[in-house]
Amino acid sequence: MRLALLVLLVVAVATVWITNSLLTDRFTQSTRNRAELRLALYGGNLMSELRRNAIVPQLLALDPTLIAALQSSDFSRSTQRLISFVEEIGAASLMLLDRDGRTVAATDRARLGEQHRSAGYFVDAVRSNTTMFSVIPREAGGFVFTYSRRVQGNNEVLGVIVVEVDLRKFENAWAEISDAVMVTDSTGTITRSTEPQWRGLNETEALLRQHPQGAIQRAIRATTDWTALPPDAYVAGEAVMRMETRIPFRGWKMTSFTTYSSIREKVNSVLALEIMGFAILLALTFYALSRRATFRMALFQRESAELRALNARLQREIAERERVEKTLEVAEQTLAQSSKLAALGEMSAAVSHELNQPLAAMKTYLAGARLLLRRNRPDEALASFGRIDDLIERMGAITRQLKSYARKGDAALSPVNLSDALAASLTMMEPQLRQRQVRMTRILPEAPVYVMGDRMRIEQVIVNLLRNALDATKSVENPEVEVVLAAGETATLTVRDNGDGIENFENLFEPFYTTKQPGDGVGLGLAISSGIVGELGGRLTARNGAKGGAVFEMQLPILESGVDAAE
Repeated sequence: MRLALLVLLVVAVATVWITNSLLTDRFTQSTRNRAELRLALYGGNLMSELRRNAIVPQLLALDPTLIAALQSSDFSRSTQRLISFVEEIGAASLMLLDRDGRTVAATDRARLGEQHRSAGYFVDAVRSNTTMFSVIPREAGGFVFTYSRRVQGNNEVLGVIVVEVDLRKFENAWAEISDAVMVTDSTGTITRSTEPQWRGLNETEALLRQHPQGAIQRAIRATTDWTALPPDAYVAGEAVMRMETRIPFRGWKMTSFTTYSSIREKVNSVLALEIMGFAILLALTFYALSRRATFRMALFQRESAELRALNARLQREIAERERVEKTLEVAEQTLAQSSKLAALGEMSAAVSHELNQPLAAMKTYLAGARLLLRRNRPDEALASFGRIDDLIERMGAITRQLKSYARKGDAALSPVNLSDALAASLTMMEPQLRQRQVRMTRILPEAPVYVMGDRMRIEQVIVNLLRNALDATKSVENPEVEVVLAAGETATLTVRDNGDGIENFENLFEPFYTTKQPGDGVGLGLAISSGIVGELGGRLTARNGAKGGAVFEMQLPILESGVDAAE
């Protein structure tokens, strides 16, 4: 019996030891993989924001209105012009400087009249014929990121256009997780971080100055060097996992620090079950031996009492096990809720983008209802409120569709079903279609048509084409718009209208070229759409239809392999 107990004890210790080693390695690698994936996603989002703002100075430097204002020194309408660009382009702020470095127009009117003659972004832009990127330290801490480009006219420098890039929204998104994240430039200086006191330092100085109440300290539990793998770094004396990725932009790097606490919890839960199983096995062994002795020695009542006491202990152990299982179930539910909240944070940017259209329509309906009530026409006002109710239901449908956007990134393209993208775009344009009473015709193939791209950007192109078609049919008595999706050597989406057609094909896709009335558009929609389609390996063409009207075709390389896996 003693030998059997010794063997059972050795087997239990060996099993727990091997399980701890194997699960530690496995869960550590799993946590590392998730951290690498999250870091790649953050880096892609940051790179996407930088690239998106990099093209803005080049476009605005060609704006004839701004050039004319610098030549004539009449800046009465320049600030309003820049404000209109901010809404369409999405930049943080814009400034127009004259040749002396003085701010003559800005989206922030408080900055009018400021002198920037000695600023790096002004000096570098005047000396170069390309777009310059600058990082300027703030007096209150942190950094300002700008793109600047000189504005020319008649082969002379007239001024400089400055675009400020707002990267603070990424820090707000990073704050939703327990990891500490920082971005360093080519010199190793921290420019963005979830920890404000890290900015302006290098990594070594930042880790030494870490405050005990910082994000990494709040996430670290009482962990020691229990893991079979050596830790990557230490923060305030605690072991953490360090992940680093390169951002393909001026030698930037992104680094994250992940704690081992979640790994320890997972391993401990499995070890607890194993130990409990061995304890039950050991208890059962004792119980069997006790029963055997009872049958042989029926006269010994004391042995029976001990067996009853052993049975009571087993019941308590079973109750304890049930309590532990309930605790584990609660922990799993908490983890699932945390995952939902993280996904919700990543979707916030997409939600704000997609709800702009119905919110604008709701504002129009509210203004109309207010006017009708003032004119004592309550029935018509109630009809407007009914349209607002429809828009609210539509916004609910849009938010449900946006669940598929949680993993988008500029660096990682994915298969996109053009039929689904078209349906989502038509949903966004429905208020305009109903208001104009346009006859909409859709011709779609039976099988799905897949392309490799970014669904949000493809929908942006489709919405621009549909909006142009609606604008082109304003003067037509019976407006019609036809959308045809076809799949051949390429995936082709055709938007045809019965408007007046296109007169000037040469300047159609150039920035700031528009045939609309002032205030209806600035002429960037087709230029941006053409750039998006070109980046995806396709092309955007335009022609006049045989029966009149304009025809726009978006052609993208069709995705023939990997569609089954994507579905």
